[in-house]
Amino acid sequence: MLIVLTGIDGSGKTTAARALVDSARADGRGALLLNNHAARRRMWQLSARYGWTLAPRVKDFIETGVRLFNVLVNHARAGQFDGLVVMDRHLHCQLALRQANGLQRGRLLPWLLEKLPAADVHVHFDTDPTIAHERVTARGTDQETVNDLRAFRQAYRSLPEFDDFELVDAGGEPGEVLARLNYLVAAKEPACA
Repeated sequence: MLIVLTGIDGSGKTTAARALVDSARADGRGALLLNNHAARRRMWQLSARYGWTLAPRVKDFIETGVRLFNVLVNHARAGQFDGLVVMDRHLHCQLALRQANGLQRGRLLPWLLEKLPAADVHVHFDTDPTIAHERVTARGTDQETVNDLRAFRQAYRSLPEFDDFELVDAGGEPGEVLARLNYLVAAKEPACA
């Protein structure tokens, strides 16, 4: 079973992904966590250190290349795993970033989304951008403005695929978020068996 988690930075995707995998393992089920990062945090750190400012198209080119590589490798890994596979981020994240940055959707990523195995459950973490900004600031490893997060949130909502996502209110307590994830997984498991 494949579950994909998306949402703006600071929505709690990675924390919830780890908790979901730990929960499945605690129940005696096989579970694998796969991260589809795009090197955004690393680029921000390098930019802050060396004073670089990358043009949006250059950033998108790097991010898309890194994320695409991770998604393809992780789909290959997922295909060989018998159990719950949780993907933290996916190509939808890159499409939303493009939209938020005023770039075109392009053809490659939508085409790949049609060709790659579809998630059994695609969960989108919806969070108030102000709360997400507080979380991003607290971790201190990258930087986003509230306006950037608002634009990112709106970009996700404008994706043609958005209506097919399961929404989770990620502004709540971690235990509530995990309970909702476990419910969504359990609701799909019989159909996958």
